[in-house]
This record gives sequence, structure tokens and C-alpha cells, in this order.
Amino acid sequence: MGYRRFRDRDGNEWDVKDDSGSEWHLLPVSGNPRPRLSVRAPGYENDPFELSNEELQRMLDAARAARTSRSKNPFLE
Repeated sequence: MGYRRFRDRDGNEWDVKDDSGSEWHLLPVSGNPRPRLSVRAPGYENDPFELSNEELQRMLDAARAARTSRSKNPFLE
């Protein structure tokens, strides 16, 4: 278990914490206004230090998309 820090395309810094083999957490650091996110760990790699910034960015984008689609209320028009 460890932390890996990366900077997203918007310049915000994140710590990637690999809590388990199936779920990782993206934790905002140093003034990053974004919320903490949980992401599904990639099946092909269990160490965040082995992933490129582009792969981590894709995970972040997918987690944001899932979060916004879950939060939409189908009864509001």
C-alpha cells in the first residue's frame, strides 16, 4: 500500500492510494478543490507507480463521469 502523487490536466494534484486490489482512492492535495474519489483499480496493474499520468487521468475522468451520472435525478426536468 502506498501513495503516488500526480498532477491532472487542470494542474490539480492528487494522491493515489491503493487500499485494495479492487479499489483505489484519489485524494485531492495542496489546494485541490475537487472531492475525494473512489475508482476501480485496473485489472492489469496493482501498483499506481507503474501507471502513466495518462492512465491515471483516464481513471480520474471515468470516476468523475460516473459520479455525475449517478447524482442526476431522473425526476427533475
